Amino acid sequence: MQLAVGLVAYGVAIGIMLRAGIGVSPWDVLSQGITKVTGIPFGLVVVLVGAVVLLLWIPIRQKPGVGTVANILVIGPAAELGIWLVPQQTVWWMQGLVFLGGLALLALATGLYVGARLGPGPRDGLMTGIHARFGWPIWVVRTGIEVAVLAVGWLLGGQVGIGTLAFALLIGPMVGVTLPLLRVPEPAPRVIPTTGEVPTRG
Repeated sequence: MQLAVGLVAYGVAIGIMLRAGIGVSPWDVLSQGITKVTGIPFGLVVVLVGAVVLLLWIPIRQKPGVGTVANILVIGPAAELGIWLVPQQTVWWMQGLVFLGGLALLALATGLYVGARLGPGPRDGLMTGIHARFGWPIWVVRTGIEVAVLAVGWLLGGQVGIGTLAFALLIGPMVGVTLPLLRVPEPAPRVIPTTGEVPTRG
C-alpha cells in the first residue's frame, strides 16, 4: 500500500510541476522533449523511457524488484492525472507556488515508495548499478547521467528553467527529511532457538 500510494503521488507531483511551466527535473525534461518531437503523450513516454532504462540494467547485472516494475507502470499514468487535475499556470507567483507544491509532494512520495523497500526505480537502479559495477563515486555517476539526460531533453525541446535548478538544489535535502520518517523497518532476523538436542523422527 505504501509503495502504491507513493508511486501515484510521485506521478501526480510530476504532472503538477509540469503545469507550473518553469522547468522540471532532468528526466522529465527528456520525456517532455520526446513528447514534443514525437507527439506521444507525456505519461506514455515516461513509461517507455523507464522500460528502456530497465533494459540497461542487464549489462550491469542489476535485478529488479516489485517496486521497480510498478515504478515503470504507475508513474506515467499518474503524471497524466496530475496534468489533468491542474491547469497550466502563467502568472509568475502562481507558477512558483504550484511548482513548490509539486516538489513537496514529490519529496513525500519519494520517501513513501523508496521507504517501502520493494526495489529501486529504474533510474535509481541504473545509477547504483553503474556505481557498483565500475566503482565510480555515486555523485559522479548521478551527475553524469542527469547532465546527459538534461542536455538531450533540452535539445529535443524540453523545458529547462528555474524549476530545474530548484529541483536539483532542493530535492536531496527534502528527501533526506522524508525518507527516514517513512522507511519501513527491516525485519528482525529470525532466531531459531537451540536446545542442544538432536531432533529425532517420531
